[in-house]
Amino acid sequence: MPERVTTGIWIVPTNDEAFIAAWSAFATWASRQPGAGTLRLARDAADAQRYVSYAAWDSAEAVQAWKADPEFKAHLGAVLQHVDEFHSTELDVVAVGSPANTVPVDVNQ
Repeated sequence: MPERVTTGIWIVPTNDEAFIAAWSAFATWASRQPGAGTLRLARDAADAQRYVSYAAWDSAEAVQAWKADPEFKAHLGAVLQHVDEFHSTELDVVAVGSPANTVPVDVNQ
């Protein structure tokens, strides 16, 4: 079963401090879900209003359970009130790079 990665693109018009605080609270809650990895938020170096979030999950089932949690909509809604646009995706990891002189990782194990 491949690792699943969730991503979000967030367009934040103003008050990015409030957005970052709300996203951080959302990420703290989400990271406590079974199968969750570290959630990260990055600001686009070329567009200060554009943020990208991403997180690795153990499986698609873990992501589905997280999104089905009764608290999901409320937590996400607290972040969405600070953005003009939001787009999300789910990705299946198909390859992983590795440093030189190490054995490549087989994502299908």
